[in-house]
Amino acid sequence: MTDILLRDLDETGILRLTLNDVGRRNALSEAMLATLGGAFKEVGCDPSVRVIILAANGPAFCAGHDLKEMTAGRTAADGGKAYFASVMEMCSGVMQAIVTCDKPVIAEVTGVATAAGCQLVASCDLAIAADSAQFSTPGVHIGLFCSTPMVALSRNVANKHAMEMLLTGDMTSALRAAEIGLINRVVPADQLQTATQEMAAKLASKSSMTLATGKQAFYAQRGMPLADAYTYASGVMVDNMLARDAEEGIGAFIDKRAPLWQDK
Repeated sequence: MTDILLRDLDETGILRLTLNDVGRRNALSEAMLATLGGAFKEVGCDPSVRVIILAANGPAFCAGHDLKEMTAGRTAADGGKAYFASVMEMCSGVMQAIVTCDKPVIAEVTGVATAAGCQLVASCDLAIAADSAQFSTPGVHIGLFCSTPMVALSRNVANKHAMEMLLTGDMTSALRAAEIGLINRVVPADQLQTATQEMAAKLASKSSMTLATGKQAFYAQRGMPLADAYTYASGVMVDNMLARDAEEGIGAFIDKRAPLWQDK
């Protein structure tokens, strides 16, 4: 049986997670959600992992929820309500696990990322896409508004751009996705893996303590009023200044030498 999620950890601490359910266009089936959720839970406890690349095999990065599975759920006595709720909870858990994971997560996008697949890209900290990649939240075409993808999408792009994607369901090119802030950059398809690996290597060379501190603080302060955000961030900054790696990094900068991180 083919593994639906491949894992490859290199000597620098870069973990490549590759969606590998090509026949189902890497849909977020129950099995895929459970596997992804488990992977991010494990990664959070693994000090050997410094950066995560989320990639995919096949022509689709991720086609969103498995609609055949979802349709089968309607046969239950409640019409599928409990099943649908369970799947949405699983999916939301995976997206939140990416955000709360203390390692930077980079989406490496080829092909199409639609509905919850687009949500998956938006949930990652960074995203680099091939120039042939496309993105959409097409639920309106089938009478199902992409409400959960909306959560991640609206936290990445401006309201008007998010609403255009959600209300029209149209495909968005990689270039347009970069313009509106859904992804960081676009590269030729044959350069995608190299570009993503270079970004991951740059992050892996930093203090993992510092990156974890910053990632947690970034997402925490976004929903706060301005004054509260500054109070919170100031406290984070004070604690960070007391950390060993901050002392080392500042000392290395002053001494004009490379820092020696201890990740604490």
